[in-house]
Amino acid sequence: MPISFNSVLGNHEAALMLRARRSEILAANLANADTPNYKARDLDFKSALGQAMGTTEKLATTQPDHIQPADLSSVDGGLLYRVPSQPSLDGNTVDVQVEQAKFADNAVRYQATLEILGGRFKSLISAFRGT
Repeated sequence: MPISFNSVLGNHEAALMLRARRSEILAANLANADTPNYKARDLDFKSALGQAMGTTEKLATTQPDHIQPADLSSVDGGLLYRVPSQPSLDGNTVDVQVEQAKFADNAVRYQATLEILGGRFKSLISAFRGT
């Protein structure tokens, strides 16, 4: 019986790559915390994962005249601008504490995804050995 790695790994492979990309984006925000007019960016993880897995949700229309919104996740790789909680005089929208918290949360989730994938590979190895 053939083994499908897509069924074994599920969406964790795509999630791992998106978490790595989000780490790069958040690190760029932190690196540019003092750059005038720099706009903090972030990745909408849920929609990006849905797009990567091909399961993006569409809005339901009840009338044929309803207008479908543009797919915002495809614009510039799914990057969105973060809405600042407090305006800055130099136009920079990076809040260092928010970015650090989001970076730490993303790092924990990245590690959890690695642990899940490691467990799946251990299960595969165990199945191959017959133990």
